[in-house]
Amino acid sequence: MLKFVQHNLETIAGVAIYPIISLLIFFFFFVGLYTWTFTYKKEKIDEMSNLPFSDEDNQN
Repeated sequence: MLKFVQHNLETIAGVAIYPIISLLIFFFFFVGLYTWTFTYKKEKIDEMSNLPFSDEDNQN
């Protein structure tokens, strides 16, 4: 099955750029996610983690 796909892809001019673009997109996405995670404010994380408990208090 892979032989058929590989043969078709070899006939497309400039097809080698697509794996590189995909790698760069995923790399920058995860670097951005990593940066966002470690620079997020601790107060905001604490506030969001207590949201399920505050709903329960407001209903009673």
